[in-house]
Amino acid sequence: MAKASSEIKIPRLARLPIALEGGAEATVNGQLVAVKGPKGQLELNVHNSVEVSKGDDGISVKPLSSAAAPMSGTMHSLIKGMVTGVTAGFEKKLTLIGVGYRAQAQGKTLNLSLGFSHPIEFAVPEGITIQTPSQTEVIVSGADKQQVGQVAAKIRSYRPPEPYKGKGVRYADEYVLRKEAKKK
Repeated sequence: MAKASSEIKIPRLARLPIALEGGAEATVNGQLVAVKGPKGQLELNVHNSVEVSKGDDGISVKPLSSAAAPMSGTMHSLIKGMVTGVTAGFEKKLTLIGVGYRAQAQGKTLNLSLGFSHPIEFAVPEGITIQTPSQTEVIVSGADKQQVGQVAAKIRSYRPPEPYKGKGVRYADEYVLRKEAKKK
């Protein structure tokens, strides 16, 4: 039989404080955590079942009950991602594969030619930077990890890679399982 303990179990990840390095500054105001750095500023409303405090060694996250222990690990990861985002940033690389497939960044617009009868003009959201080092490469970067992933997924959704020839927009590290063509 397990021992009954009044101590709250904290996940291993959430036991460590989040260090503020690389010029990051954080403010904790109740349940609102704001992190500011060289790449921008991000805010997060922390879940009510978790307590956040700022100390000399960084930001600490503690659950208020044993049922909230998993949520404390989640909030710890989100805050750590915010600190990484405002200091180093996040990026996703996309590759266009196919004859005539090309991309060109022009200001706040990404022009895509993906084999359709019309070009696709993608409006770049605020806080995201898109670069095209070559006609078949697109680099999506920004401070918010979720927003970078969402924008990259939206661009990929215009022409996802197909399994027969592998044509389409894919992540740079994505493997596309190829199918064999139907035999007569």
